[in-house]
Amino acid sequence: MDENIILNEETKPSNFIHDFIDEYSKDGVYTDIQTRFPPEPNGYLHIGHAKAICIDFGTAQKYGGKCNLRLDDTNPTKEDVEYVDAIKEDIEWLGFKWDNVYFASDYFDFIYECAKKLIDKGLAYVDESTADEIRDMRGTLTEAGIESPYRNRPIEESRELFKKMTDGEFDEGKMVLRAKIDMSSSNLNMRDPIIYRILKAHHHRTGDKWCVYPMYDFAHPLSDAKEGVTHSLCSLEFENHRPLYNWVLEACEIKNPPRQIEFARMNVNYTLTSKRKCLKLVNDGLVSGWDDPRMATICGMRRRGYPSQAVRAFVDKIGVSKAYSVIDYALLESCVRDYLNENADRAMAVLKPLKVIIDNYPENKTENIEVEINPNKPELGKRSVTFSREIYIEQDDFMLNPVGKYFRLCPQKEVRLKGAYYIKYASHEEDGNGNITAVHCTYDPDSFGGETPDGRKVKGTLHWVSAENCTDVTVRLYDRLFNVPNPSDEEGVSSFADNLNPESLTVLENCKIDASLSNVKAGDVFQFMRQGYFCVDKDSNSDNIVFNRTVALKDSFGKKL
Repeated sequence: MDENIILNEETKPSNFIHDFIDEYSKDGVYTDIQTRFPPEPNGYLHIGHAKAICIDFGTAQKYGGKCNLRLDDTNPTKEDVEYVDAIKEDIEWLGFKWDNVYFASDYFDFIYECAKKLIDKGLAYVDESTADEIRDMRGTLTEAGIESPYRNRPIEESRELFKKMTDGEFDEGKMVLRAKIDMSSSNLNMRDPIIYRILKAHHHRTGDKWCVYPMYDFAHPLSDAKEGVTHSLCSLEFENHRPLYNWVLEACEIKNPPRQIEFARMNVNYTLTSKRKCLKLVNDGLVSGWDDPRMATICGMRRRGYPSQAVRAFVDKIGVSKAYSVIDYALLESCVRDYLNENADRAMAVLKPLKVIIDNYPENKTENIEVEINPNKPELGKRSVTFSREIYIEQDDFMLNPVGKYFRLCPQKEVRLKGAYYIKYASHEEDGNGNITAVHCTYDPDSFGGETPDGRKVKGTLHWVSAENCTDVTVRLYDRLFNVPNPSDEEGVSSFADNLNPESLTVLENCKIDASLSNVKAGDVFQFMRQGYFCVDKDSNSDNIVFNRTVALKDSFGKKL
């Protein structure tokens, strides 16, 4: 199996899960397909979850089946309603809708009865060994485990002790309920796994009804079975858990058991998805929160302006397989660009303004110039922008002593202002430190729209904003958060922070946008001509509009580093 496959746009996607369903559907094995998306509500979803969501919901959609959202709330000490709400919002933003919302806690009574059934069948026992002792008895990959001294205690005794555990008569850690399987199995997950533990914690849904809670590997297959799931789709790290999944269903005498199928998880370079490490980024103030636009969380991508359609296209391009792969972040950005190029309205904005004064343009004159809202959607028409004697251009679009092939404004070259006139350099103003503060130019009144009587052409076209009719805004230039391709591989939870990209966020104040955009709202997305794609941030208010750069017009990350 390849350890490091970098997928690009030419990589053809595949989906072995659908191939499997198609093959068995021919024989009538599966008629009604049902899947589920089962996140634990203990944090925010990330780009890897986006793949799982697309697979779970997309598979159900393809076969006309059902997909439920099931919150795996078996660990009340880490779960919160905040995360439940965030998960729902993320799924809906991606364009999917669940058939039902369930919680693992909906099945606690059923799961509990299954545990008692295993005890009665001699397939589960109460173990009073400590956590360290159980860990030591488990063995290693090369050495068989050691049976617990409590493994063969009488069924009646385990039944009574389990009831006392349930009644709260024992402290946490005093004892657990373990499945009796095979302590010499080559699969460590089959060496008498713990299926219930004492946990005296208030549950966000069941309150204080329970003080014993099922372990994930026990609750998960039974929850799938209770819902009628046909295909339990999960990432590849659960492949070694499948024998236990199947054992639980068989031992509990589940009819028509679900089929677990594993797929490779999504690994995207330059991103971090570990909840523990992401939490450290948040707590240490290295990012503004879980929805920081540099985070690989779904809410972070949404805030940055990534369209949900582009995220789904990204997942589709990757395909579904079992091969371990590292996806190039540039592919995600490419999908974002492709979508926004077709759908984002165009606008002119100047991020680092330099004033240009057109000396021979009448001082009190202004003109309304029509520019296309979106060249790919002519039905949207045009937007009117104001042209005046004083305008702003980008500082980088003027050079007093140009070098190389410089086709923007300079003493030697004439340039075109987008949708307006040709201008030439006349003079400039400087401050006491020698910094250029304004450039004086002249314009050709007969060059409007780029047409001149003598037919001359220029190579440089500049975007601009009228100084008479503009609005000051703040622009946040976001880039990738890390300098290294695999920040998750860094040891510990502190060393990875040493590889943060110092240029991942640049804040520009007093940027200029045309006043016609002053009524934008959070989430609106635009292509700033010659700059990239930007969206309005939620931090915007009536006094200051904040734009986030979603993605540049082309990938320049590698070149900068």
